[in-house]
Amino acid sequence: MRKIAVLAAGGTGGHLFPAQALAEALIARGWSIVLASDERVAGLSQDFPAERRIGLSAATFRRGDPIGMARAGIAVLRGAMQARALYREIGPRVVVGFGGYPSAPALVGALIDKRPTVIHEQNAVMGRANRMLAGSVTRVACAFPTLLKAPADVAGRATVVGNPVRPAIQALADLPYTPPGAEGPIRLLVTGGSQGARLLSELVPEAIAALPEGLRQRLMVQQQTRPESMEIARRTYRNALVEAEIAPFFRDMATRLGSAHLVIGRSGAGSVCEFAVAGKPAILVPLAIALDDDQGQNAKLLADAGGAEVARESQLTVASLSGALEKLLTNPQRLARMAAASRAVAIPDAAERLADVVEQTAGA
Repeated sequence: MRKIAVLAAGGTGGHLFPAQALAEALIARGWSIVLASDERVAGLSQDFPAERRIGLSAATFRRGDPIGMARAGIAVLRGAMQARALYREIGPRVVVGFGGYPSAPALVGALIDKRPTVIHEQNAVMGRANRMLAGSVTRVACAFPTLLKAPADVAGRATVVGNPVRPAIQALADLPYTPPGAEGPIRLLVTGGSQGARLLSELVPEAIAALPEGLRQRLMVQQQTRPESMEIARRTYRNALVEAEIAPFFRDMATRLGSAHLVIGRSGAGSVCEFAVAGKPAILVPLAIALDDDQGQNAKLLADAGGAEVARESQLTVASLSGALEKLLTNPQRLARMAAASRAVAIPDAAERLADVVEQTAGA
């Protein structure tokens, strides 16, 4: 009998990348994978190793909007019925949800059918969709030792497995960190993110331009930048005589992360865990508008370990960021200590650990 797992994930990279890492781990163990999301599923990454992709009816709602809540409930119930019809056709052994409202119908359908279910929470703060379903599923796995906003009984029984990362990122766990020398290039990687990246796109180049000339001349900057901010960033770096590569997206992120001496970025769960696995010192800028300050709580893991500095948006200025950069980039010993601290809290084999939980839940 074929071992089939349904992986249900929202349409963002933060949900899809961990689901993809789990899919690859399960496939290596002989499983077949079905990807379930909302009806936009046809536009999802074609790299996802699923034998089948299904789009289910789903919807979200704003807090305090009872009409929107009712509509979302009807959409999720419709999607759950679609999922049940599929389950009776393919007979999945387990359904795994990764959060985001598009994951809800697949899980609700599995719960109605009394099929084994697993939820994986990527953030240190449990998301709304996972929060609503966590008390009913068979197993709960999480990325961080803390699981805020989760019901007490759920937090108490959750299994910490880490956040599954892509194989190319996982391979960085075996590479030693080499701090910059007294001479030679200093490689700085600036990641963006789909939400709130304008601040980093425009403020980071200005902060780097404010560094002492001798330090600027050694910098090699690689920065993900919003398309509308690219020309401004290029001009700022050019006027500051800083070597910089600017692009909206880097496909070879693992290579760039592996060679970086310092990383600046948002503190989404995926980013934090990738920086930790790669063993990179970081300056993290949590997204201020994130619900429940989940990015701030994610950043706390690395900050408390000594692997990162946290720069809150409300206190971030060109002068403060420039000062923080100068202190770090001129102190290779501190960068090395931060790199070691970051790696100490990483879980490189998170995908395998989550695969273990999934197989245990499925009775495989």
